Amino acid sequence: MELLYGSIRDYAWGSRSAIAELQGRPVPSAGPEAELWLGAHPGGPATVERDGERVILTDLLVAEPGHWLGDQVVGRFGTRLPFLLKVLAADAPLSLQAHPDAEQARVGHAAEAGRAKGPRNYVDPYHKPELLVALTPFDALCGFRDPELSAAALAGFGVPGLAPVVAALRAGPTGLREAVRMLLSWPEADRSGLVDAVRTADVAGPDAELARELAARYPADPGVLVALLLHHVRLTPGEAIWMPAGNLHAYLQGSGVEIMAASDNVLRGGLTPKHVDVDELLRVLRFEVLDDPVLVARQVAPGVICWPVPVDDFALHRVTVDEEGPEARLPLPGPRVVLCHRGRVAADDGAGTVTLGPGQAAVGTAAGATLVVSGAGEAFVATCGL
Repeated sequence: MELLYGSIRDYAWGSRSAIAELQGRPVPSAGPEAELWLGAHPGGPATVERDGERVILTDLLVAEPGHWLGDQVVGRFGTRLPFLLKVLAADAPLSLQAHPDAEQARVGHAAEAGRAKGPRNYVDPYHKPELLVALTPFDALCGFRDPELSAAALAGFGVPGLAPVVAALRAGPTGLREAVRMLLSWPEADRSGLVDAVRTADVAGPDAELARELAARYPADPGVLVALLLHHVRLTPGEAIWMPAGNLHAYLQGSGVEIMAASDNVLRGGLTPKHVDVDELLRVLRFEVLDDPVLVARQVAPGVICWPVPVDDFALHRVTVDEEGPEARLPLPGPRVVLCHRGRVAADDGAGTVTLGPGQAAVGTAAGATLVVSGAGEAFVATCGL
């Protein structure tokens, strides 16, 4: 293992304290720090040290793919790291969004590759499923809830213009799609009036509170109403949500560890000034009711849990160790990224041992042996899911 130096992304919705506090830096930070990227994504690759200089991890993978990735990963994903590990810190809501499945991404990217202005929706040929584990109390919107609940919430505002949307939600299996289409296609001249009518309605309750909070930030965005069709999830630290292809979601506030397939394919659905391709979003969304958006962890060894997901791009484990207990041994395949969340842990893959404090990370190649984690603290370990 060797130290891995992440790339911080300064998106406007980011926190000025969460990542800085995790890494022991002064608070507040000079600007928003939304995400700490620990991977080889071309938009912000991490680095390692060679002869006193920082070397981009992506360059090492291309130069020695067999050593870094292993034959199995190269055979499946090529000479790229198929996952990206992040620390995400949201101080404000992110956009409503969904991601394509692998086939939709491949076809969409090929179709858009020839556009003079570049791809519009599909900037690469990969899917982008995501898993987030909360580090702090974390608010999110994730997956469609029972349309009857959404219909009742919208009807409760007493806004006559919403009557067709309420009727669609109560119409049966096809009504959910039609409700989303109507809201996102609302005439632009009438959007601010609709959102304001909802914001100022004399209604109490969690749905009304959420609508008012979102409307204050996005006063003419129909995504405020689309948000009320989704589960509002409040995670406690250690709880997780899973966002497969076609799942409409948005992070609202909080910090977490996120792992995702390394892709930039995003179809937005509101709560953003950016382009919303309604037709393509409707084609990609899965209009299915999600019974429970919270993903249950599974213990795989003493002090080690994972969150099983049905993709092979990534797997995420959390390891908790203490000085008096046994070390954790993880026979995980392929390249490995270890992020320390709290305490101090040592990560040893047979090729080298690195001691990590909070917010520090290490990377190991596929040539490494069984990963051994010891010390007193908590760490997340990202690998391929093969």
